[in-house]
Amino acid sequence: MYRSECRADVCRLAGPETRWLSAGFDGGYTTGPAAYNATVPKGFDRTDLTDYAAERRAEAGFDDLGPTLLTGVAQDHAGGARLGPVTVVATAGVSNPAALPMSPDGGDVDARDGPPEPGTVNVLLAVERSLPDGALASLLALVAETKAATLLDAVGVPGTTSDAAVVGGAVDAPRARFAGSATEVGGSARACVREAVRASLDSRYANEEFPDSVAEAEYGVVADVRAERFDPG
Repeated sequence: MYRSECRADVCRLAGPETRWLSAGFDGGYTTGPAAYNATVPKGFDRTDLTDYAAERRAEAGFDDLGPTLLTGVAQDHAGGARLGPVTVVATAGVSNPAALPMSPDGGDVDARDGPPEPGTVNVLLAVERSLPDGALASLLALVAETKAATLLDAVGVPGTTSDAAVVGGAVDAPRARFAGSATEVGGSARACVREAVRASLDSRYANEEFPDSVAEAEYGVVADVRAERFDPG
């Protein structure tokens, strides 16, 4: 069983030895018992993110190493969900929406490379199944898809400018070869991500409205640039 614990604005999702795949700043495949989500202060400008994450885990009294995500959302607004072999913890803020119009007018790519802005939708997901690396990659894509569907329904955008996720499978658990939407792992993951993200949104925005548009948000981008199509044949 995976358990979550939040201290000093750091949330840990921990369980047995786990194979993780992270899409965060310290991304890639790693093995260990825990993954983390840490809240950064307003005006955050650190660039040594690996050192910063280690400092925050130590300050919170968490000794285990593990992939770490950063967010501007307080861990008081974290939402959790469990179903079958899946446990999810998420934080969701939408002050920096990233809109994707289907009929863009044309424009320039908004390219940014720096610390995360306030906001962010972060998801930690762990499965009580042993998953091969390919299934973990499939599961990461499924989490992103589910997060986007949930946000489109809730706030009308598929994501923010700095969303990230970590997924993991228990090393010594029964093996599952696949993690797509039609599997026990994938179906459970979709339901858990939806509920955890909605729970965090409900907490974070209990007393205020979602931004109605990117223009009304404090931060945000619109992908109104057009790409050139080509025939791959």
